[in-house]
Amino acid sequence: SPWNFPLAIFLGQVSAALAAGNSVIAKPAEQTNLVGYYAVKLLHDAGVPADVLQFLPGDGATVGAALTADPRVAGVAFTGSTETARAINRAMAARDAAIGVLIAETGGQNAFIADSSALPEQLVKDAMGSAFTSAGQRCSAARVLFVQDDIADKVMTMLAGAMDELKIGDPGLLSTDVGPVIDADALKILEDHAARMAKEARPIKRAHADASVAHGTFFAPGAWELDSLDQ
Repeated sequence: SPWNFPLAIFLGQVSAALAAGNSVIAKPAEQTNLVGYYAVKLLHDAGVPADVLQFLPGDGATVGAALTADPRVAGVAFTGSTETARAINRAMAARDAAIGVLIAETGGQNAFIADSSALPEQLVKDAMGSAFTSAGQRCSAARVLFVQDDIADKVMTMLAGAMDELKIGDPGLLSTDVGPVIDADALKILEDHAARMAKEARPIKRAHADASVAHGTFFAPGAWELDSLDQ
């Protein structure tokens, strides 16, 4: 399920470290403590010893900082912002200990590029999946779609039609395509960006969000046509 993506990332990092013969301290982002707890519980139930895999929730600025500064931590696998990854790198480099390993998976401005040989139906389906699955909350999510002029108008028309069909709502329902973003801070960043695009770019489509999501951290996905790459 796309709603289990944070769980998949967390389990993947922890499982890879365990498979390589390491003991692991699992610290999820503070917004996802319950997901992290249940992920670790699944591994404990599957037979991973509690001494080998320990769960340590908490704020990144306190718990995370203490962990990365501790010389007993031989390596860190991190998924999150580039800024935080750099802070972890500096903290590990400052330790009076053996050089630690940092595996950082950070965000990016991921581009989706298609020429006129692309099948528009498949292109739109893949663009929608990459950009909007998990409400776009993936480091691999498409941010920019480059399309050859020959098919651009057709693709934009089809993209707008497909976005009309997006259902924003409770991620626990099979009928939902786009759930909430992680917190109010993330919602504000997205809304501010949408407001900027409304002034600087031509709107293609903004997905419809009904009254049922008025009180959560839901963001209606949008698509805009840029006149220049400088935007």
